[in-house]
Amino acid sequence: MTRSKSVVFLVFDGVKLLDISGPAEVFAEANKFGGNYSLRFVSICGKPVLTSIGTRLEVDGALRLRTDIDTIIVPGSDDLVVKPIPAALVAAVQELHPIARRLVSICTGAFVLASAGVLSGRNATTHWRHVSVFSRSHPDIHVEPDALFVEDKGVFTSAGVSAGIDLALALVEQDHGAPVAREVARNLVLFMQRPGGQTQFSAPLQIKPVGSRPLRDIVESVSAYPALNHSVDSMGLLVGLSARQVSRLFAAELDTSPARFVERIRLEHAKALLEAGCSVSAAARASGFGSTESLRRSFMNRLHLSPSDYRSRFSTTSPPLVPTKTRTN
Repeated sequence: MTRSKSVVFLVFDGVKLLDISGPAEVFAEANKFGGNYSLRFVSICGKPVLTSIGTRLEVDGALRLRTDIDTIIVPGSDDLVVKPIPAALVAAVQELHPIARRLVSICTGAFVLASAGVLSGRNATTHWRHVSVFSRSHPDIHVEPDALFVEDKGVFTSAGVSAGIDLALALVEQDHGAPVAREVARNLVLFMQRPGGQTQFSAPLQIKPVGSRPLRDIVESVSAYPALNHSVDSMGLLVGLSARQVSRLFAAELDTSPARFVERIRLEHAKALLEAGCSVSAAARASGFGSTESLRRSFMNRLHLSPSDYRSRFSTTSPPLVPTKTRTN
């Protein structure tokens, strides 16, 4: 029998219930295959908390500093982004970090770790929707926006909600090896390694407000007609500027190059077409990529999955129809 590993969830009012239940199920499932995890749920004051869906979550008691804690998990909450983070929660993480072997955040729980100074100088991630705010608020952290989860010297951060399940499975593999993690994944119907990063789930590209009229005209033209020729020279002809001037405008106001901007617009257009059920070849033509291979390269470089995989994943929630066998007499 392996030594029990104490996994402590630090919960609070407004906490995302799936950030707790998802990873907890992974550890509990691992116990069927020799994992021997001991799960505890604690709050700062020892009182039950109200979760994001309004349910009351009972806890095992108040937080106590113990030397037998193996893994601390700080779940996320929408409140952590829009409201001041409770000082007691930040202080708890600062006290727990030195005594636990691993410190883990799920989704926006990374904001708590950042406020506690734990992520300073480290690599980290959080939910794609809050990556920009996270980066601006904590410039001392190297944020990896596409990662499902990141580990840096015993501190783990994960992307939104279900990525916490992916991370918990990775922790089980770290503790007990791939065979145990594989059995857990099979029982819970999970990927051992989910294809692609979290960028594939992100919202359509949000373009920064453009100040100069020439650049605004170019952006509107590319966005409205992505399949047209949008070389730097053609952009310049549209607004009466040289190619060099156009490139300078993009760098100054949008912090990108004309070619990268056009590719991003075309990629968003292609994603929308694939979500609507268009074929890969039709999406490639209509979005301006010209060929399925060009579209595939862009998808693989930016989203880390193929256009056909994206289409099957995001066009509908209905599973593909399986042809029934015709009975013959």
